Amino acid sequence: MLSFSLFLPRLIQFPFKSGVYGDVMRVKIMFNKKDTALIQFNDPQQTVLAMQFLNQKVLWGQPMKIAISRHNYVQLPKEDKDNHLTKDYSSSLLHRFRKPNSKNYQNIYPPSNVLHLSNIPPSVTEDDVRTLFRSKGFEVVGFRFMQFHQKYPEQMKDNKMALVQLESVESAMEALIALHNTQLSENSHLRISFSKSAL
Repeated sequence: MLSFSLFLPRLIQFPFKSGVYGDVMRVKIMFNKKDTALIQFNDPQQTVLAMQFLNQKVLWGQPMKIAISRHNYVQLPKEDKDNHLTKDYSSSLLHRFRKPNSKNYQNIYPPSNVLHLSNIPPSVTEDDVRTLFRSKGFEVVGFRFMQFHQKYPEQMKDNKMALVQLESVESAMEALIALHNTQLSENSHLRISFSKSAL
């Protein structure tokens, strides 16, 4: 389990909402040290990945300090106690690693200023994506829809993927937090992860 220190008001959002490096089961913000939290991932490998890729990364102007905790799990508070500092995400629909041998395990990369967007409906244009990012205060400095290989024509009629470049790694991290799982159409929610490719 991780001990995770970051500015409190936004702590609960990352990396929990997006689950880039693993499926977060529980989060507990410390009562006496509210800029620190315990984060319980689904398995130890995910914990190590989160620490490896996020420790000392700057988010909202502050470096994250991440270490392995001496606690093995986050205990849920009793029902009669105030539990606003503990969140249970064990049944979250946003978990990326629910299926064994999921392709998501092969697509885990360190934070970069290039984001990989997927599950984009065919009707969504580059301008639509730029407008979405701008609506949350992020300026897109590079954009490219990904081309599918002609060998897989069935993919061309399905949802699209794109690479989006932002000004910095920090702004890309903030954009991922703000925009992952945004509803783009009735049946489509945007999926965002860090890209291995540059633009």
